[in-house]
Amino acid sequence: MNAKLEMTPNEYDAERVWRDFPILRREVHGRPLVYLDSAASSQRPASVIAAVDRYETFHHANVHRGVHQLSQEATDLFERARARVRGYVNAGSTREVVFTRGTTESINLVAQSYARPRLQPGDEILLTALEHHANIVPWQLVAAQTGAVVKAAPMDRRGVVSVTDVAAHINERTKIVACAHVSNALGTVLPVREIAQVAHDRGAVLLVDGAQAVPHQRVDVAALDCDFYAFSSHKMYGPTGIGVLVGRERLLEEMPPWQGGGDMILTVSFEKTTFNTLPYKFEAGTPNISGAVGLAAAIDYIESLGLQKIHAHEQRLLESATRQLAAVPGLDLIGTAPDKAAVISFTIDGIHPHDLGTILDAEGVAIRTGHHCAMPVMEFFGVPATARASFACYTRESDIDALVHALAKAREVFG
Repeated sequence: MNAKLEMTPNEYDAERVWRDFPILRREVHGRPLVYLDSAASSQRPASVIAAVDRYETFHHANVHRGVHQLSQEATDLFERARARVRGYVNAGSTREVVFTRGTTESINLVAQSYARPRLQPGDEILLTALEHHANIVPWQLVAAQTGAVVKAAPMDRRGVVSVTDVAAHINERTKIVACAHVSNALGTVLPVREIAQVAHDRGAVLLVDGAQAVPHQRVDVAALDCDFYAFSSHKMYGPTGIGVLVGRERLLEEMPPWQGGGDMILTVSFEKTTFNTLPYKFEAGTPNISGAVGLAAAIDYIESLGLQKIHAHEQRLLESATRQLAAVPGLDLIGTAPDKAAVISFTIDGIHPHDLGTILDAEGVAIRTGHHCAMPVMEFFGVPATARASFACYTRESDIDALVHALAKAREVFG
């Protein structure tokens, strides 16, 4: 067993982890950077940067298509990355691991390749009230193409979506259920395993948007029993422009290719094309090879720290930040689910979130402001936007102190 995994949670050294991320040592506006926007895009440790640089410097070539040494090396690195992803989320085989540009493309792939050929007028697609736009718009598009109907299971004022409410909205017309594993706007952790059971009991398939889950908690797609699971590298300390769709092999085999081009074929003539085997039939064109290499390095980094210890560290920060922010006069916490990831959304009376974000930026504190690509959530809570602070493996208690200090400065500015 890795000795690190035997450490107690109190032995997690956030300062040492912080030093692994070169960008965190820079200043903005003459002040030390305090980066609290990891839910939008996490920063990259030196090991990931080095892995990508090493690939670009010594191994770059196209994959799957060459017999020369560089092509063989690039192919090996690319396929090793696929195997690394398979192990990280416990997919059944590498045939179930499809590389995409990110969570958004993964969901669009399922909408167009799985759902569009199957949906009939009047069929239903069930979402939840707290979804990211990337898990709403693709389903609206395919609904318009097929005559299907998009519905949403509600959430309560804490930002909780219950299995009971999901089950109440599934009927014989429901063909697809699509939900987040963790809400990007509120941090709510959804009961995915239970949702999978009620979906399957009614004959529906389940897609899970796991973008906000994979960096923060152990994800086992076999244990979750979902049919599709989508996530992005850049949320988990890896490069942008690459993500993953994990799908049941049986379903992926039945699905037609979404895009046509090189590498997704076995034979091509003007009369007929024979498609490649899984997962390559969904990977048309030259892939983001360096991105896959960086994603594998990011997984290595996460597991070197230990996901359990990362999760425990972030939960301590969440508890501390929630307690301190709740004491700020005029501050209203948006989303108070009992089971949350390390995300805090809030508003302050008399200060628009965009103004708040600008003042905090001047203090060196980077948070996200806006609707967080979750406009239905903002509408539900009756706010135009929120401020959102999100934590990661490198976040320190001193970063929360800096946030609280900057909020006090903002309240001074607005009287």
